[in-house]
Amino acid sequence: MLDKPLRALGRTALRRGWLLGIAAVLCGLYPVEQGHAAPSNPHLTEYRITIDATALHPPTQWYVPGVTPTIMSMDPDTTEALRTTSPSALTLKPGSYRFGTFTFDFPFIVTLEGILDFAASLDECVGGRGTRTLTVRCSRTQPYSGQRDY
Repeated sequence: MLDKPLRALGRTALRRGWLLGIAAVLCGLYPVEQGHAAPSNPHLTEYRITIDATALHPPTQWYVPGVTPTIMSMDPDTTEALRTTSPSALTLKPGSYRFGTFTFDFPFIVTLEGILDFAASLDECVGGRGTRTLTVRCSRTQPYSGQRDY
């Protein structure tokens, strides 16, 4: 006698579960089983970006605001800020960032594809455009008396 209501309850739950599953797939909560996952938001993808400032002499400390420990408000001898004595890898999402030391800074971009871009006027001192390694070669970014284009 209870068997019939239980079967009806089971069918209702099954229908609701099926509808919730379809809604979840349509909303992107679950990947569709077709050999690949549902597309993700490219703005949230994190990329491993290496920053190599080992060419800077004398060695110093550097930072990327909002990503690494700052150097401006800490004691240079006790800070956890990154040093130019070895390359460092950061995990960055696409967006605009700044590389900075005690004496200079400049902007750079991580594109949606996870590669670096920066102003052409920095080419003499900064390398790595179109790659995932930012190479800083000069202790300042304006070795000439021209105007910045960034």
